[in-house]
Amino acid sequence: MSDAAIRESGGRLAVTGSLTIPQAARLLEEGARFVSARDALFDLAAVEQVDSSGVAVILGWMRAAQAAGHKVSVANAPGSLRSIAQLYGVDDILPLV
Repeated sequence: MSDAAIRESGGRLAVTGSLTIPQAARLLEEGARFVSARDALFDLAAVEQVDSSGVAVILGWMRAAQAAGHKVSVANAPGSLRSIAQLYGVDDILPLV
């Protein structure tokens, strides 16, 4: 399991590493900084592992974006993220593209 990071890449915000509890607070804060300034497309193609905190992070990005008048989209969500979101009944509100 590698450390997670968010970096700008080709107009997207590429999330790498693991989207799990140990990284959740930092990723939430880092992503919120991006969405407070503009609309954001988070690309999860390089995410290696996801747990339920990953769903909470995305919901947090959505709240931060909404508060700033911006939108969030999430591309290349891993199947595990989609399964967890469905299990918790939030799959229909996540901005997955």
